[in-house]
Amino acid sequence: MKFIVIGISDNPTPFFPPEIMEMIKSGKVFSGGKRHHEIVAPFLPADAQWIDITVPLDAVFEQYNIQCSMLNVQCLIVFASGDPLFFGFANTIQRKMPEAEIVVYPTFNSLQALAHRLLMPYHDMRIASLTGRPWQEFDRALIERTQKMGVLTDKEHTPAAIAQRMLDYGYTQYQMTVGEHLGHPAKEKVTTLSLEEAIHCEFTQPNCLILSTLNSQLPTKPFGIPDSSFSLLDGREKMITKMPIRLLTLQALDLPHKHVLWDIGFCTGSISIEARLQFPHLHIDAFEIRPECETIIQENMRRFGAPGINIHMGDFCSVCSHVMTTSKTRPDAVFIGGHGGKLNEIMTHVVDVLADDGCIVMNSVVAPKVTTDSHQLWDEACAALGLKQEPPIRIQLNDNHPITILKCRK
Repeated sequence: MKFIVIGISDNPTPFFPPEIMEMIKSGKVFSGGKRHHEIVAPFLPADAQWIDITVPLDAVFEQYNIQCSMLNVQCLIVFASGDPLFFGFANTIQRKMPEAEIVVYPTFNSLQALAHRLLMPYHDMRIASLTGRPWQEFDRALIERTQKMGVLTDKEHTPAAIAQRMLDYGYTQYQMTVGEHLGHPAKEKVTTLSLEEAIHCEFTQPNCLILSTLNSQLPTKPFGIPDSSFSLLDGREKMITKMPIRLLTLQALDLPHKHVLWDIGFCTGSISIEARLQFPHLHIDAFEIRPECETIIQENMRRFGAPGINIHMGDFCSVCSHVMTTSKTRPDAVFIGGHGGKLNEIMTHVVDVLADDGCIVMNSVVAPKVTTDSHQLWDEACAALGLKQEPPIRIQLNDNHPITILKCRK
């Protein structure tokens, strides 16, 4: 099957060059969103068959095959917004039908159009799409101190919601420019405002936005956050992985080469937060059984500008299977910060879902009053589960109890 994918703007009276007009006149089966249909309907042949692009997309592609087979045609014309290869439908066709022939006739995408309205060079602009997507890449761009970012929005990730998230996590050094109905002579509107102003505004769809820093230099992100800066559980300084140990632990987890980190028994969230800031490409799931810790980690995430940590409250052995069912993403790095005497049970659940190249790390405290030797429990669990241990690292900070950093692999 051949797809001709034509990019259009929001202009209700688009101009098509003669080459494209001939294709449209001779076409039989057309497709696009409902808004696209409204725009191009006057140009379509009287006997044109139109297929709306809606979710689920599998049903749309099934309709493509049915209609083209019934009408005995091999070419389908699709209308898409802007550049169909810029987070667009041409990418979807490539993914769904890799053998299909695709010809693309693009126009400016919405962020290009908005940059043009601002006379803003955009070769250095980072793009984050929130259209039907989670916050992950947007959060990553913030954490990496991106100075100029173009953002594609949707009905949930609105300019107001984006501004609120940035303010919640301390990313206040930006201004926002929103473009609405770009390309529409009567409806197009471009507004530049502060984040504080944006949270109170409603913008019509479709829209996109550009974030740019007010100052040329953004504050640097912390590396090795001081223990005293964290909000603690009951103010107890011993209930946090000390900063030098924390950094050694992240090194043991080999996070630059990992994709999904599980932090089991997060308490204050120091491991998850430090990992999020230093390795923002990670998907992080943090688990904790003590309900009071949920507020603590949320406060620390906001304090240090670390959005995007997925928090799971409850007994890990009960929550683990639910997380795997919903995310379907296997962890390849696991830190066990607390086990409540259930280390063997926890590690059994972890091994069941751990990626083939994954590792598990735990810190064992050697203290006179500790009745259960966690190092011994670790050795027993590793032996029972057939895990290969790496040489442990033993370290002592000042007058604190010695710590042994333990690591194993499948």
